[in-house]
Amino acid sequence: MKNEALLIIDYTNDFVDDKGALTCGAPAQALAGQIVSLADQFLAAGKWVILPTDKHFKGNPYHPETKLFPPHNLPNTWGREFYGPLQTWYNKHQDDEHVLVLDKSRYSAFCATGLDLFLRERKVSRVHLAGVCTDICVLHTAMDAYNHGYDITVHEKAVAALNDAGQEWALNHFKSCLGAEVVD
Repeated sequence: MKNEALLIIDYTNDFVDDKGALTCGAPAQALAGQIVSLADQFLAAGKWVILPTDKHFKGNPYHPETKLFPPHNLPNTWGREFYGPLQTWYNKHQDDEHVLVLDKSRYSAFCATGLDLFLRERKVSRVHLAGVCTDICVLHTAMDAYNHGYDITVHEKAVAALNDAGQEWALNHFKSCLGAEVVD
């Protein structure tokens, strides 16, 4: 059996809650139960649960997102906390050696982080993707996973985009261009 890891990408208040700075809204909120269920399944099987999470700084003139999006996922704010049930799940499991929060500053969880090394040290060959935004951070993480040689599974009922068009396009791209397995 291949060693696998679940990546729950950017499932924070700023991206999910109605009051979030850059929210996917109701479609993202509806994922909470499925995401927590996946996290429970992976942890129970002794697999890895990694939470790559944006960490930005307000007004950073060197970061390209400063010009594209409102400030979001700022350190030590409510917006950067995990959304609802995932925060409860994390509070319960944060000391488990199979759970890792990974700060990231770009769309891809692989860009300028130690994710690839972490996965290779643990002989992980398949990454499962969940979270938001399907057509931004989930997509760019999938592209880098593909370029690093990982097998990819995207959990369709555990990802959401800012709009339906982005969701549909990204799900198709995962299958047609990255050879990803897209499952319920």
